[in-house]
Amino acid sequence: MSTIHVTKKPVVLDGFQAILKPGEYGHKLSALIPKQLVDTLEDERESCLEWARNKAKNPKRITVKHPPWEEVEGTEEYQIRFSWKTGDKVVPTIVDTEGTLISDINTPVYSGSKVKLAFIQKPYILPAGDIGTSVKLKSVQIVSLNAGAGVTDSGNLT
Repeated sequence: MSTIHVTKKPVVLDGFQAILKPGEYGHKLSALIPKQLVDTLEDERESCLEWARNKAKNPKRITVKHPPWEEVEGTEEYQIRFSWKTGDKVVPTIVDTEGTLISDINTPVYSGSKVKLAFIQKPYILPAGDIGTSVKLKSVQIVSLNAGAGVTDSGNLT
């Protein structure tokens, strides 16, 4: 159930990003992923939901929540959102193109930047009887920074 999914090609960040420096509600990453990856996630989601149904206290009264991705109109891409807090048990590692850990929280990672992601999908059961799946980010490799933010990256982040 905890297959690590990796974006083979870089994906584009879309929307508000709070990756290295947390925002008001913690860290956030939003990216556009290809339909092919979503098809794999949908197949895996069914087995995750089945597990959650079997663990639910009252299987007849469960409500299935929406998946953590949504289709972008007019494209073959889906927007997926990740969030985490600094004190969480598992915090994603963030590296540059050479695999060096990025420690400068002021590195400008904005919408339009390209990254590779590694994440898992896992089921959850809420006390009210709702079930669903969430995605947990394992690592981010920053491939290129958005030039519109006034910076460029031609390899490593130095």
